Amino acid sequence: MPKCEVCGNDYDKAFTVTMKGKAHIFDSFECAIHSLAPKCAHCGCTIIGHGLESKGTFYCCASCAHMAGVKGLEDRV
Repeated sequence: MPKCEVCGNDYDKAFTVTMKGKAHIFDSFECAIHSLAPKCAHCGCTIIGHGLESKGTFYCCASCAHMAGVKGLEDRV
């Protein structure tokens, strides 16, 4: 059985996520998120939704981007 690269669990329902050309095997979405999701550059939380990006840096929300000195990003228009 495929083995999860995060927790090492052998699971018959494991799945593969390909990111930037590299295949990753996980036994749960929780492990996939833990391994692959970006972290907010301001508060450090895991960005599970869309988040915001400025010059290659990710933020969980416009408030964190603003507090980090980024201008022009909004949660709503």
